[in-house]
Amino acid sequence: MFSFKKISTVVTAGALALSLAACSSGASKETSSPAAKKEEGTGYPTKAITVVAPSGAGGGWDLTARSFTKILSETKLVEQPLTVENKPGGGGAVFMAEYATQQATNNDMLFVNSPPIIINNLKKEGNSPYGYKNTTPLAQLTKDYGAIVVKADSKFKDLKSVLDEVKKDPTKLTFAGGSAPGSMDHLISILPAFKYGVDPTKIKYVSYDGGGEAITALLGGNADVIGTDASSVKEFLKAGKVRVLAITSTERLGGDFKDVPTAKEQGVDAEFTIWRGVFGPEKMSKEAKTYWEKTIDKLVQSPEWKKEVETQGWELEYKNSADFQKFLGDQDKQVKELLSALGMQK
Repeated sequence: MFSFKKISTVVTAGALALSLAACSSGASKETSSPAAKKEEGTGYPTKAITVVAPSGAGGGWDLTARSFTKILSETKLVEQPLTVENKPGGGGAVFMAEYATQQATNNDMLFVNSPPIIINNLKKEGNSPYGYKNTTPLAQLTKDYGAIVVKADSKFKDLKSVLDEVKKDPTKLTFAGGSAPGSMDHLISILPAFKYGVDPTKIKYVSYDGGGEAITALLGGNADVIGTDASSVKEFLKAGKVRVLAITSTERLGGDFKDVPTAKEQGVDAEFTIWRGVFGPEKMSKEAKTYWEKTIDKLVQSPEWKKEVETQGWELEYKNSADFQKFLGDQDKQVKELLSALGMQK
């Protein structure tokens, strides 16, 4: 099911500015809509909610956290203040260790993540002893795709021109991403080359803490190519600062990416789908879990959320808590196969 001929579920993500998401009124009133009421019999939530993006500024995790909190506030689905907090380090592994060991019962702290929560737990180098099993998966919200990106004035005009260069000398170009070796941006960066017959272990890859830092490195001339999530480069593409050589989707995207070919269109069978979801602590109370299940279900059905997803260039792909839990178990097996094939499994 999970071979290099078609890789449909692995990959990346990052973060954007240190600011607070919009907050709604903290007072609960009888006139509030049913959606905004606290979980009956518990009063939950009674405190401000923190949603953590476990990376630095400039990428998918941060954007997801801020969009999530913004729409929850604007629609008044959550009455308590909602704050986004960036906690970078180790491609999410540093926060995961803190969360699993120190916040296991903290119902008022959620976080967003994507395949790194699985990859970091399974890879050989720089792995994390903690993974999705040390959380309460609440929902998958969206999906995104990987992008192979160069500066706008780069000599490379298409994916094959880059791959031809690295095939001659795998160390000549510097690839970069917002996650550690063996993690999502690394896998996005090297997979097309691997499919092109290049030994992925010989490619020079430099990791940065978040997609924003990786883009800064690219624009500053410290990297030749970056592998990242498509949504995080959208504004740079619109501003004419970068050229996107390929998207790892099964079909060409619309909107700002309508002129960008897929890797497969260019004869390179490299596909990556990036899901993003929301998690709670491992020992989250039943009341808090029920509250978030109901609230997120209402969120994803709201026109405000659908518009936000479209604005960000994501695709809406919602899985509730039970379906998300099952999906993560399936992907855990698939990622083991991928990392094993790359010689990166612990």
